[in-house]
Amino acid sequence: MTDILLQESTPEGILILTLNDEKRRNALSEVMLQTLQDTFITASEDPAVRCIILAANGPAFCAGHDLKELTAGRDNPDRGKAYFSKIMALCSAMMQAIVHCRKPVIAEVTGIATAAGCQLVASCDLAIAADTARFSTPGVHIGLFCSTPMVALSRNVANKHAMEMLLTGDMIPAARAAEIGLINRAVATEDLRAATLEMAGKIAAKSSMTLAVGKQAFYAQREMPLSEAYTYASEVMVENMLARDAEEGIGAFIEKRPPKWQDQ
Repeated sequence: MTDILLQESTPEGILILTLNDEKRRNALSEVMLQTLQDTFITASEDPAVRCIILAANGPAFCAGHDLKELTAGRDNPDRGKAYFSKIMALCSAMMQAIVHCRKPVIAEVTGIATAAGCQLVASCDLAIAADTARFSTPGVHIGLFCSTPMVALSRNVANKHAMEMLLTGDMIPAARAAEIGLINRAVATEDLRAATLEMAGKIAAKSSMTLAVGKQAFYAQREMPLSEAYTYASEVMVENMLARDAEEGIGAFIEKRPPKWQDQ
């Protein structure tokens, strides 16, 4: 069996994960979900990994859930309820593994990203897409509202843009996805890998301790009321100031020299 998730590492500490189930359009099958979750959890604790790129082979970045696999669950006595619950819980855990991963994750999108595939893009910290890429949450076309993709989508784009995608199921081009904040930017297909590596390289050159602190704080404060968020962020800043890399970075800035990170 072909590996459904390929892994490659660069000397700079960039881990490139490539969805490789072209036959199923890189659908989030049970095996794919578990493989991704395990990989992100492992990479989060790997000191050799400084940044992660999530890419895909084939004409689809990710077509969402494997509907044939889900439909097979209807043969169970409960019409699939237990199996559907299992898959949705696994999918939610995998998406949260990306958010909780201590390393920044960049989606590199070619082709289509639909339903839970669009959710996958929205769950990544950053996203760069080929200008030919397209995105949608098309569940309404088949009587299945994209409720779980909605969680990630609504945390990335404004309400009315999210609702338009969810209620119409329309496919939007990469340029529009960039306009509404679903992705950072769209570039020519031939420039996509270079653009993604450039961004990943900038991130990988930073203190991984600082990035981990910042990523965790970003997602935590976003769910808090304003005053609580400031209290929390102030506490994070104080602890960050006491870290060796902050001391080194500030000292290097004052002394006009490149910092030497210890990642602590």
